[in-house]
Amino acid sequence: MAAALESAYTGVTAVVTGLSDRDLLLPSGCRGWTVADLLLHVQGDAQRALVALHTPAAGPPDVDFVSYWRGFPGGSEELGPNVHWIRRTAAAFQRPGGIVELWSDTAPAAAHAARTAEFAAFVATQGHVLAVPDFLATLVTEAVIHHLDLVAELPGAPAPADDAVGIAVATLAGLAGPAGLPAHWTPLEALRKATGRSQPDVADSRFPLIG
Repeated sequence: MAAALESAYTGVTAVVTGLSDRDLLLPSGCRGWTVADLLLHVQGDAQRALVALHTPAAGPPDVDFVSYWRGFPGGSEELGPNVHWIRRTAAAFQRPGGIVELWSDTAPAAAHAARTAEFAAFVATQGHVLAVPDFLATLVTEAVIHHLDLVAELPGAPAPADDAVGIAVATLAGLAGPAGLPAHWTPLEALRKATGRSQPDVADSRFPLIG
């Protein structure tokens, strides 16, 4: 799981490294956020990983890598307060490239913390307790989905790594319940369609699974 997190974060780095400030101000796949805004949001996850992995919690866990996401359902049309906070915070940087620099410092540190974490331990984050592997899986899923959001207006940008994609798809399959995901969807289609990033080609009230 630590290797997949490193793959996911390395993939995000590959997308944003070398982007101009103008490119960083392109729209992302997250409504209301530019590429730079969204990168700051993902950077917050890497920072949260550093805190959680260095602050062990007592077990048992109350959620796993699938049930954790039931607190973040898809389908809402409202822009939450975090959207506005991220936009204001990103605007405070002297230039959008400063967010790339912050990400490039934080993401490798979070990946290192994941590699050296005790996998039998538990961590507390966002009001929940998770086993370390489950926590890392939630970070992988978030990073992979937002990787696809980052490249919405960046044709030719690299795709997320296969090992990270596999974990994200497994998360969505778990959320989808016994029926699972449509078998004809490719992994990247599943990530986009099951999260509402693109229109599903099946009539199913379960989608989107994650906002």
